[in-house]
Amino acid sequence: MAAAVDVRPVYRDGAALEAISDAVDAINIHKAMATDFEGPSFDAESRFDAQKDKDGFRQYDDACDRVKSFYAEQHAKQTVAHNLAARERFYSPSRRRPEMGIWEAMERLNTLIDDSDPDTELSQIQHLLQSAEAIRRDGKPRWMQLTGLIHDLGRLMLFFDDCSEGQWDVVGDTFPVGCRFDSRCIYPETFKANPDSRHELYSTRYGIYEPACGMDKLLMSWGHDEYLYLVLKDQSTLPREALAMIRFHSFYPWHKEGAYRDFMAEGDEVLLNAVRAFNPYDLYSKSDDVPMVHELKPYYLELIDEFFPQRIIKW
Repeated sequence: MAAAVDVRPVYRDGAALEAISDAVDAINIHKAMATDFEGPSFDAESRFDAQKDKDGFRQYDDACDRVKSFYAEQHAKQTVAHNLAARERFYSPSRRRPEMGIWEAMERLNTLIDDSDPDTELSQIQHLLQSAEAIRRDGKPRWMQLTGLIHDLGRLMLFFDDCSEGQWDVVGDTFPVGCRFDSRCIYPETFKANPDSRHELYSTRYGIYEPACGMDKLLMSWGHDEYLYLVLKDQSTLPREALAMIRFHSFYPWHKEGAYRDFMAEGDEVLLNAVRAFNPYDLYSKSDDVPMVHELKPYYLELIDEFFPQRIIKW
């Protein structure tokens, strides 16, 4: 375990990270085409994307080679040891946790992408506002609008020491570690390079878990979803459904492919529906008009204050 907590370099190439993230989105958009959402209120079917040509997003084949290389590295390195070490560093009393408000964090994240990036014309704030505004236009609850606004803020881990090793533990589909890697994960054959796939316990169906243990008991692969969930779970008044949207929005094997359902406990179906309801706003809002940040900022500052009464967040 000692080797797992050695100091590692921080990866801050925003343009390269965004290219990987966009390529991953291309696959996720391709996979989500047939998803239906039913139910009242927050999990009602999305309307903003009804007329969208979803084939117009980045093409699956164009991103394939890049994505395969990305997932080969991610699947080889997302081990139990890495995940335990990542959480040990996150919770370490010696880690100096930066303190800033939500909007300040959005502005900080905005500096991740530079003008040399040929593949992204929108700033991070504009993308977050696109998601939030799509949710708002569909009349979804205020807490869900805020969830759309902040769902990618976990990428701030790139700026903080000992929170990230590279692209492979920031973006991409997520999955549990400590149990058999499911064949419904993307490129499942690449898990063969992961030492946990040959571990006496971790390679079994349930591994370190029990059937119906509950989704909150799973040790999810380290990335911006899990990082933001850990940051916000006790620093906001967001409901459980919002925290699930944040933590599991990249958990495509579960919310799209139906994998890992054996671990669900009573009440987890609500969380699954919540993540599925959020998914279109994450994927398809990128084609919306560019939002005017200065016009929307007052509304979202009020929304932030409603659910973050302490105003300042420890990251």
